[in-house]
Amino acid sequence: MITPDISKFANVTKVTTHVLQEMKLKNEKIAMLTAYDYSMARLLDKAGIDVILVGDSASNVMAGHTSTLPITLNEMIYHASSVVRAVKRALVITDLPFGTYQGNSKEALSSSIRIMKESGSDAVKMEGGREILESIDRILSAGIPVMGHLGLTPQSIHKFGTYVVRATEENEARKLVEDAHLLENAGCFGIVLEKIPAKLAAQVAKEIRIPIIGIGAGPDVDGQVLVLHDMLGITQEFSPRFLRRYHNLSEEIQGSVKSYIRDVKTVDFPNEREQY
Repeated sequence: MITPDISKFANVTKVTTHVLQEMKLKNEKIAMLTAYDYSMARLLDKAGIDVILVGDSASNVMAGHTSTLPITLNEMIYHASSVVRAVKRALVITDLPFGTYQGNSKEALSSSIRIMKESGSDAVKMEGGREILESIDRILSAGIPVMGHLGLTPQSIHKFGTYVVRATEENEARKLVEDAHLLENAGCFGIVLEKIPAKLAAQVAKEIRIPIIGIGAGPDVDGQVLVLHDMLGITQEFSPRFLRRYHNLSEEIQGSVKSYIRDVKTVDFPNEREQY
């Protein structure tokens, strides 16, 4: 029998789905960011982030794909495992990647079990409303927490054909509200709303009892999520209206590398203090 190392959890109040629900009840906003590796996740956790999403956006920012579709379940488990090893406090949620749950509730459960067992994640996230209720029910029956995702759902990019704001027309807005209620009633612990009108997001957050996390959905929701590489300015090509860049690491990193190259080529590095 392997004795788990519990030292890293000493004196740490772990964020759970129950904690998020309490935060909503207390009107305390929830801060959420993506992470895909040990080093970044460790920094986010130390900074006090509430939730870390191991997003399928790793397909874009880590692997260089143009959409989230190519990333595999094995790759998501690899990224999630790296994040979980770094985290003491934050709730870690892992995206179910495209093709691992749509239209097949048995595969959805199998995929979710693999993520939970092999990575140690706290929950899974999946895109869609009514059409994935059977999968949600099956996953929840195994005791696995599920977060929903409505609005712009990047895994359906070929269906939509564009990344424009969703639910701007009455029929789609009505369906989104209905789907939010369905996800809540099914047992989801929270929902991400992506790129929808702020007034609609505020309506959902008011009507739905579980936490609503927005990305491009205005301020009147229960929390916000951004892609880490976007908000730190590591990626520069992606500049939607909802993105606030808190740093410009792209320029800083390139500047540091250029300085290193110069010092190596001029034999300024290593100097006498940097050798044995």
